[in-house]
Amino acid sequence: MASTPKLVDRPTRRQLAYLRSLATRTGQTFAYPLTRREASREIQRLKQIQPSYIDNALIDREIADAIACGDADATRVRSTEIAGYGSTATWKERS
Repeated sequence: MASTPKLVDRPTRRQLAYLRSLATRTGQTFAYPLTRREASREIQRLKQIQPSYIDNALIDREIADAIACGDADATRVRSTEIAGYGSTATWKERS
């Protein structure tokens, strides 16, 4: 029967935060370490991997543009759906 690690052996908060940071930067996942030693080994493994330089802001903009301009923009009000202008505008068809 496997024993649970003692409180002293568990990974530190700094180790876990650093692991999450490295995993995000490299685009990798990691198994939650049970001991400080496992956390250190996982940190060393992730440090060997080249960072994934994906610009998340660029990806978000591309997705937003694709949604706004494409068929996926189901929430946009089209000119064929309304009658009138400004405060007097109404839906042409009510469901």
